[in-house]
Amino acid sequence: MHPNVSRVVDAARAAGLEIEVEHFPAGTRTAADAARAVGCDVAQIVKSLVFMAAGAPVVALVSGANRVDLGRLAAAVGGGRVRRADGDEARAATGFAIGGVPPFGHAHDVRVVVDRDLLDHEQLWAAAGLPDAVFAIGPPDLVRASGGAVADLAETPRD
Repeated sequence: MHPNVSRVVDAARAAGLEIEVEHFPAGTRTAADAARAVGCDVAQIVKSLVFMAAGAPVVALVSGANRVDLGRLAAAVGGGRVRRADGDEARAATGFAIGGVPPFGHAHDVRVVVDRDLLDHEQLWAAAGLPDAVFAIGPPDLVRASGGAVADLAETPRD
């Protein structure tokens, strides 16, 4: 087992979960790729997106069907400037490359915020540390294992 995947499996186990990681050679780097690979709706894909909020990293767990509203994310973490982390910042904060960032098992304690829309599904699929590895998880387990705070993060459609 790849060390990245082992770290995610171990973190799940530490949270009282047994996850089964599935590998898809074609890759699951984007939400659409992941949904096609596992045969689910794109809204069931957990995007683990790394941002810098007032200079500190934060991981936003967002439905694959949604875009993050930076103002909502800023409000969820107590204000300040929020911007997308670059690849180096994401790896430094989580220990994982963009496209494979899992919802937990990060290299450092990182604040996590969970998009409320993810709670609308019975089953979700999240990255398991590599761009071709995912696992299924229920929303309550996702929130608990990630230690995330639930908030409304999705951009609302403009009229």
